[in-house]
Amino acid sequence: MDLALLSAAAGEHGGTPAWAMLAYLISGVLFILALRGLSSPGTSRAGNRYGMIGMTIAMVTTLVTHVPMIPGDAFNSYVGPDFMTMGEIVAAIAIGGGIGWVIAKRIAMTDMPQLVAAFHSLVGLAAVLVGWAAYLNPEAFGIVGADGAIHAVSRVELGLGIAIGAITFSGSVIAFLKLAGKMSGAPILLPARHVINLGTLAGIIALTAWFTQDQSLWVIATITVLSFLIGFLLIIPIGGADMPVVVSMLNSYSGWAAAAMGFTLSNTAMIITGALVGSSGAILSYIMCKAMNRGFLSVIAGGFGAEAAAGGGAAKEQRPWKRGSAEDAAYMLGEAEKVIIIPGYGMAVSQAQHALREMGDLLKARGVEVKYAIHPVAGRMPGHMNVLLAEANVPYDEVFELEDINSEFATADVAFIIGANDVVNPAAKTDKSSPIYGMPVFDVDKAKQVFFIKRSMGGVGYAGVDNDVFYMDQTLMLLADAKKMVEDINKGLAH
Repeated sequence: MDLALLSAAAGEHGGTPAWAMLAYLISGVLFILALRGLSSPGTSRAGNRYGMIGMTIAMVTTLVTHVPMIPGDAFNSYVGPDFMTMGEIVAAIAIGGGIGWVIAKRIAMTDMPQLVAAFHSLVGLAAVLVGWAAYLNPEAFGIVGADGAIHAVSRVELGLGIAIGAITFSGSVIAFLKLAGKMSGAPILLPARHVINLGTLAGIIALTAWFTQDQSLWVIATITVLSFLIGFLLIIPIGGADMPVVVSMLNSYSGWAAAAMGFTLSNTAMIITGALVGSSGAILSYIMCKAMNRGFLSVIAGGFGAEAAAGGGAAKEQRPWKRGSAEDAAYMLGEAEKVIIIPGYGMAVSQAQHALREMGDLLKARGVEVKYAIHPVAGRMPGHMNVLLAEANVPYDEVFELEDINSEFATADVAFIIGANDVVNPAAKTDKSSPIYGMPVFDVDKAKQVFFIKRSMGGVGYAGVDNDVFYMDQTLMLLADAKKMVEDINKGLAH
């Protein structure tokens, strides 16, 4: 392309060359393809590749178009690129990328939810730091007017970016601590929490508006402190059953924070990426709330199990139940015509997905129809069970969502529940006093035989309520570590 045309295009786009705008557009298309690919386990690898290629293009383009220049003399405004600064930037990227590579290689699938929460916190913190850097050195960001004050529009962008970033950071830290078991996963209910939360949010909005008139340090500092506080207050009342929605919601927040900072930095790729992440996270949160038959605001106000937690979350009075063995399960599974497997977080904890896949293969070799049923909120992050089953090479065409398979339990010989609990609890359909009432659950009670693997009868699910499935006539409880129990069943099936 002619250099004159490039220069003209750069002038039209605020200093950004035309080729850079094209590169950002290509990155945006690749990010959209990445999101589309990640919508299905079968195309998720391709989606990841699209995302990595798009991010590489965006990063290289940003580095090339924003290379600091060394000031020249009276005859030359600039001598040339400041490669020393460029080297520092590349070194920082290499260090961060290296740390991410090592973590990704070492992290266990059971720890993936807390890893996602931790990464969300870093995105939020980065937005806060960029916002403060722009406030303290606005000339470097080109957001200063002729009067020496920061543009009013830029102040709004700074206020929103810092606020959303701070909320994302502190909220993600609490989510990480809960998911990692470093603090109780039960809802922590503060007195008058709704009044406190609404008052704090109103204060942040009012101060952001005031910041457009007064760019004093105390205003932006107060916005930052209040935003860190509200992120903490919003997440601690939310219990474990709603944690998948929380992870998705925080993902959305991190995207909007990045988009707001993209406007401050005048970076098209950052705006596009942030908007895609923010909107997709919001849509996913809505879908998950709809899957649980709950409103988004009711999740934010306090998660499943709040009432049960207040009452101690204890199980009901002692009731009769039947205990089964691996031999019982192997015999009945081998004689079945159709088996539906429902995995939950307990499967992830015990890393039983590979043994479960082997069990499915053994059953199919006997002519048994095997299907896997995935609930939208199974596990501790969106798609957690799908990822685990994909890791174990379970065929994608054998994995079904709740709405696609729930009607088949009536024709199933065996419902095999491994590490799930609340998603199969019939109280969600029958008990209006239950904290999970209204959440769609699997109709395992319609299956001819139910095998339920859990460690002991003493525990309850995320929501802290007992499960009537334990006590059904057709249920046999298999009390053991999930991986060991499935391995023992496999030994019986192999004979």
